[in-house]
Amino acid sequence: MKYQIIIKSANTVDQIEEYWTNEDYVKLLEKFDYPDASDADAASLRELLFMAISDFEPKDAAVIVLEYKLSQDLNEGQIQQISNDMFLDKVCEEYPEIGLHSTLFHVNQLLFKAYNGKFPNAKATILECSMTASEGASELTKENVLKLLSNGLSGSTLIKRLFDHAMNENAPFPEAEDILWNLTTSDNVNYTLTTSEYWLNKEDIIASEFEGVLEVAVNVE
Repeated sequence: MKYQIIIKSANTVDQIEEYWTNEDYVKLLEKFDYPDASDADAASLRELLFMAISDFEPKDAAVIVLEYKLSQDLNEGQIQQISNDMFLDKVCEEYPEIGLHSTLFHVNQLLFKAYNGKFPNAKATILECSMTASEGASELTKENVLKLLSNGLSGSTLIKRLFDHAMNENAPFPEAEDILWNLTTSDNVNYTLTTSEYWLNKEDIIASEFEGVLEVAVNVE
């Protein structure tokens, strides 16, 4: 099916404000030995957390936040290694497991802001677009959206370089679920997607209006 795609906006951000909740802040404050965190004013929780974090060495703080968010996915040795690597590299872009990139980004940026830049500054891209089908309209998946964006992206875009076949053919693209951190729509036409600047940045977009064709992906046995 043919689609008309219009890129409405593409913005680079260094945090996704709605990611960390007040409940997260309270639980982290407790882990950083802040007394009576649950009684603190909700509006001040983030700043209180930053003050509590600053009493710890950056590496120790990284371990605490990583354990809080990723103890189900990483073992103690992996967490220790990442806490060391975070000072030197953007682990949230380079870690082999793409599925952890999103959480590692949020952990990295919390620490980056708490320590005023002692950690590398990673970025995310928020893109708003419309994807209008030539007939009918059903909700698109992350895989569908990435395939439809292909014609408007530079050939040097990392996604296209690493996943050229999946992006441009009717082949399965399971990695799309992790490459796009979030995808929302209220009408199955207008979409907002969030991903790492590592995968997609504003300069990768070479057209604001273009056509795309969506074919059903097939598994080849």
